[in-house]
Amino acid sequence: MTTTQQQTAAEHPPVVLVRHGATDWSTARRHTGRTDVPLNRDGEAQAVALAPSMAALASRGPLRILVSPLQRAWRTAELAGLTPYTLDDDLVEWDYGAYEGLTTPQIRTRAPGWTVFSQPCPDGETAADVAARCDQVLARIAEPSSAVTTVVVAHSHLLRSLAVRWLDRPVSDGGMLELGVASTCVLGAEHGVRSLRHWNLANPLVADPLA
Repeated sequence: MTTTQQQTAAEHPPVVLVRHGATDWSTARRHTGRTDVPLNRDGEAQAVALAPSMAALASRGPLRILVSPLQRAWRTAELAGLTPYTLDDDLVEWDYGAYEGLTTPQIRTRAPGWTVFSQPCPDGETAADVAARCDQVLARIAEPSSAVTTVVVAHSHLLRSLAVRWLDRPVSDGGMLELGVASTCVLGAEHGVRSLRHWNLANPLVADPLA
């Protein structure tokens, strides 16, 4: 990390990541990329349960809220009280191409040992594609004009990729992070070095995630 990046990390407010609530596909562990699957009943309840901690977060000061344009993300934001928000096309989930809708065991009948972080998705995105999108998001977050706490509401593989790019690590390292539905994470910095302050905090939270 360059000196400028270290200063930006040290001076900029933290970034809060929120994964959307459950859908029928996520419950079945089907890879859900660009298919616009809605929250199911459990997912809506999980999103509502996020509201108290998000309200505590908002009580600290203004929030900049960036949300994937897929409905499972923006509906989670709305039910959690994270409004108004800005839709950001760079926050859509990884494009799984030919593997869309399949489970990992199903994919591994074609590609033994496959994970999205270690092997390609035919007709889908590469790790480099996703890294480029994440870097664009992080560049916008780091702009001096946006020096407020940012909340990002998006998807499992995208948020895991965003977190490791925050740490200046390759997207493939995202495979070492687990992220449950409707969970909350905080990206921060200590002594000028970017860090994971909190990861995969279970929902519902009753406290301010920055406390």
